[in-house]
Amino acid sequence: MSKTETICALATPSGNASVGIIRLSGPCALEIAKKVTHKDLTPRYAHFSVFFDQDNDVIDQGIAIYFPAPNSFTGEEVVELQPHGNPYVYQRIINAINKLGARHALAGEFSERAFINGKLDLTQLEAIADLIASGSEQAARSAVQSMQGKFSEQVQLILNQLIQIRTHIEASLDFAEEDIETEAREIVSKKLTTLSTEINVLFDIAQKGAKLQKGFTIVLTGSPNVGKSSLFNALCVQDRAIVTNIPGTTRDVVSVDMELNGIPIRLLDTAGIREHAEQIEQEGIVRAKSAMEIADAIIHVLDGTELAAEHNFENTVENNITVVNKSDLLDNDFNQPGKAILISAKTGQGLDKLRNQICQLLHIQPSEQQAPFSARARHLDALRRCLQHFERALDQTNKLSPLELVAEELRIAQQILGEITGEFTPDDLLDYVFREFCIGK
Repeated sequence: MSKTETICALATPSGNASVGIIRLSGPCALEIAKKVTHKDLTPRYAHFSVFFDQDNDVIDQGIAIYFPAPNSFTGEEVVELQPHGNPYVYQRIINAINKLGARHALAGEFSERAFINGKLDLTQLEAIADLIASGSEQAARSAVQSMQGKFSEQVQLILNQLIQIRTHIEASLDFAEEDIETEAREIVSKKLTTLSTEINVLFDIAQKGAKLQKGFTIVLTGSPNVGKSSLFNALCVQDRAIVTNIPGTTRDVVSVDMELNGIPIRLLDTAGIREHAEQIEQEGIVRAKSAMEIADAIIHVLDGTELAAEHNFENTVENNITVVNKSDLLDNDFNQPGKAILISAKTGQGLDKLRNQICQLLHIQPSEQQAPFSARARHLDALRRCLQHFERALDQTNKLSPLELVAEELRIAQQILGEITGEFTPDDLLDYVFREFCIGK
């Protein structure tokens, strides 16, 4: 990426709207904007302007705002033109800008320039993209946490402690006395143990944040005709799945996206599982089992009218919830089914209790509580790798290996942590991260 180039792009979605924003960034942004508006632009002042093409024909009129470097999003000269929201108008203005020397921006190039110019670190910029793509209230809240630097602050605190440990080791290497080395090992071992715990805590929080962005998958399973599809419709409050008395009606996986306490949920209804099924139904069962393998939670549905008295309700799978359906058809003396939840998909009885149990299983907090910061798969991978080098460093410390080896493990761990905020991130990873952004951001 050349800092000498001025870039431009439509920063709002294409299509008809009341207003659109065309963004310019780079050394010639102000000069180009002056030629398009025929105005001298005062910094951070909204100018009502007419927009002209290269032949001085009027294209449209709207607002022009100039943000001088370094006090702009990218840290460069930035101008935003706000014409009426029409694709034809956008294109004419962008064509005029291109002919004056600005090229089309690549996906994420504005954000990339902000990163290179030190305006925001990598986690903050990724959080902006996550906020734009958020599919729920909690996901948006968590993205805002990272955008404000909460994740970066936690990483930096660990980095500061890691640097202190490395400094302590390096200082001890300058002395050959055995007593000094023994004391250094004890201090390093204690600090590494404490810091490993802190990283594990950070990893758990990051995992929750990553799940908020991605959402949870919940699968309904059970035998044919136990009421899975009825429960599916009741939970998503839609008639999405076909409900009949004919066994094997559901042949494929039916899904719906919904929210639970502000968290995105993908609810899957699956084919009833039974031994003697015809060919098409067997394929549905295969798909049902595949869905169960990737599920964050499995709701196993039983028919209360067909249960034997000695039925075992103990859940044998950690992410499994057992529900007994058709409570509206049961006698008043029906025994409370142990750990299973008694429900009626028809009347709604027990559904609130089921929702609470799902929240408890998935550790979903009420929407009014503080959301964790957002995180991505690459952040989790970096924390895992960092912990591996911490464990090696601690093991080498306790085994009396040369402290130079311990120092090398910690150097690698520090570099891996730096990948999260972008301090040591390789160029190819930066390209991968920013090209996921939308054009104009």
